[in-house]
Amino acid sequence: MRQAPADIQRRTVLQVSAGLLAAAQAGLPAARAATQPPPATGRPGDFDFLSGEWKIAHRRLKDGVWDNFDGEATVHGLLGGIASVEELRIPARGFSGLGLRLLDTGRGLWADYWVNGKAGVLTPPPSWGSFVDGVGLWDSDEEDGGQPIVVRGAWDQITPGSCRWYQAVSRDGGRQWQENWVMRWTRA
Repeated sequence: MRQAPADIQRRTVLQVSAGLLAAAQAGLPAARAATQPPPATGRPGDFDFLSGEWKIAHRRLKDGVWDNFDGEATVHGLLGGIASVEELRIPARGFSGLGLRLLDTGRGLWADYWVNGKAGVLTPPPSWGSFVDGVGLWDSDEEDGGQPIVVRGAWDQITPGSCRWYQAVSRDGGRQWQENWVMRWTRA
């Protein structure tokens, strides 16, 4: 019996997701505590708004100059809403990657992992976060040139046909933020 293309695509997404989930649970290091722990408000279906096909207008700050470019994404919700898999593509830059979001139902928090399409490796640790009043925040403690910084990924401006993701950096423990990447998503 021949499978329909949608069945093959779903099977491929499930296989990739299962492999990534296994790697994530195989003892990868946990994220360091961010400046403010996220509230434990995560629940199945939080990322349902993102499922589907998208066109994305990127605006990224690089060396003090804003660079604008287009991209696209396909997102699948899995496991009854406790997993979301995003394939991000930027054809003009020859770039692709995979976002994997998993809900730790016991903790009420979402883990956000990244896989660069060139390396094919799950990048630990994840950022941990959740949604409150329609805004999702994921903060993680990192370093830049030996200096501690907080990196924030945020989902907001969510409607049935659009949403925004942005990344910002704080060099003062979360008092002030500088956006360095903004992605405006529009349903394709």
